[in-house]
Amino acid sequence: MDAYARARERIDAAHAADPEWTSDGRAAEAVYADRMEAWVARLVPGAPPILRLAARCQHLERWSVPRASFPLDKPGYHAWRRLLYTRQAERARECLLAAGVAAEEAENAAVWVSKTGLKTNPGTQALEDAACLVFLEHEILGFVERHADYPREKLVDILRKTTRKMSPAAVAAARSLSLPGAVAELLAEAMTPPDARPGSGAA
Repeated sequence: MDAYARARERIDAAHAADPEWTSDGRAAEAVYADRMEAWVARLVPGAPPILRLAARCQHLERWSVPRASFPLDKPGYHAWRRLLYTRQAERARECLLAAGVAAEEAENAAVWVSKTGLKTNPGTQALEDAACLVFLEHEILGFVERHADYPREKLVDILRKTTRKMSPAAVAAARSLSLPGAVAELLAEAMTPPDARPGSGAA
C-alpha cells in the first residue's frame, strides 16, 4: 500500500466517526467526501492523487465543531467557518504526513483545504468549485425548504454569491445540473448577467 492509499484510509476512518448517518447507513461526511472527489475528478481531468485526497478533506471532522458552539448570528457564522478552515487544513496535513505523503504535497493540500488563494491557486479553486457543485446538486433543495421564510430575492442573492466563487468551467457544469423546477429557476436567475435582467434597461 502506497502513501496515498494509507492517507485515504486515515481520512476515511476519520469520516466514519461522524455521528450523522445517511438513510443508506453511511457516515454523512463519507458521502460528502465521495461527492467532493467525484466533482474534482470531473472538473480536473487527470487530477493528481493529492488533489483528490484534499477534496476528501473538505469537511474533515467538521462534525466535531458544532455550529451551535458559536453565536448564532452572522459574525458567529463567519468565525465558525474560519475556525473550520484552519482546523480541517491542520487535520488534513496531519493525516497525510502520518501516512507518509511528502511534506510539500501535504502542505499544498492544507493550503487548498484552508481556502487560501481562492481564484488564484488552482487547487484551492478546484475544491471550491467542487464544494459549490455538491451544494447545488445535493443540498440546495433542502436548504430552500429549511429557509422557506426567506424572500425569493434573498435566496437568489445566496445563489449569486455561490456562483461568483466558481470558475467558468464550474459555472458551466452547474448549468447542466438537473434540479427541481423551482430551484432551477432560482439558479437561472442568479446566473443571469445584470444587463440581461428584467428592468435593467438593456436593449
